[in-house]
Amino acid sequence: MKSGNFIERSLFGMSSFLRESVFSDECALKKGFLQSLDPRAKIAGFFLLIIQTVLARDINTVFLLYSLCLLFIVFSKINLAFFLKRTWIFIPVFSLFIALPALLAPGEPLFSWKLPGITFVITRQGLGGAGIFVARVIACVSFAVALSLTTRHAALLKSLRVFKIPQVFIMILGMCYRYIYLFAEIIRDIYLAVKSRIGAGVEYRKGQELAAWNISALWERSVKTNEDVYRAMLSRGYRGEALAWEEFKIKARDYLWLLGVGLILWIA
Repeated sequence: MKSGNFIERSLFGMSSFLRESVFSDECALKKGFLQSLDPRAKIAGFFLLIIQTVLARDINTVFLLYSLCLLFIVFSKINLAFFLKRTWIFIPVFSLFIALPALLAPGEPLFSWKLPGITFVITRQGLGGAGIFVARVIACVSFAVALSLTTRHAALLKSLRVFKIPQVFIMILGMCYRYIYLFAEIIRDIYLAVKSRIGAGVEYRKGQELAAWNISALWERSVKTNEDVYRAMLSRGYRGEALAWEEFKIKARDYLWLLGVGLILWIA
């Protein structure tokens, strides 16, 4: 059944996503340039670089900042092909479709495309505006992915407290991050269990019943898991404020990193 094959491919894609996430944690544990920086200094530096990228009016400046991001990735001992695959899909492609109407902005015509009853004229100004928009998106996404790849998830969430992000919001992010993988595994196990008992060929009506039953079962298990986790947190002393064992310490290289970022912004 086609729908069954689609679900199976989706589940395999989900498993691949989980494996890539585990690989991301391995990237954060490597001994590279960005991994050696204090997470707080790293977040501040990348935030300033992203702001500069958004405010840049010249596409050459955006390319310069993007080249620096790729240089950081190489020095951080991260596979460049793996990084490009994560940054050139979805959001940049989506931004390209958004920028297509900008190609028709008034200005100096470059070339035209005629259709029955309508003519599209692409201008130099429109092409430049669309190009810098897409370049900004790619550079900003690259900086964000570089930050997440080179920083462990727990350290990244804890560092957000320095920027006055509410503790409740950070805890929700952390728990959602963990529950995504847990429920993804549960969904895959349920699907494989059903397939092993009744096979891939299922009537449409029966398939609807199975889908409804799986949704109900997943909801019940998620509620039970939520209650069990909350009771476990209370039994271990949780009173509304999460504590982390890791302590951060600013070093000389962190000040040099921030000084270098400031120099880059001044040049840009």
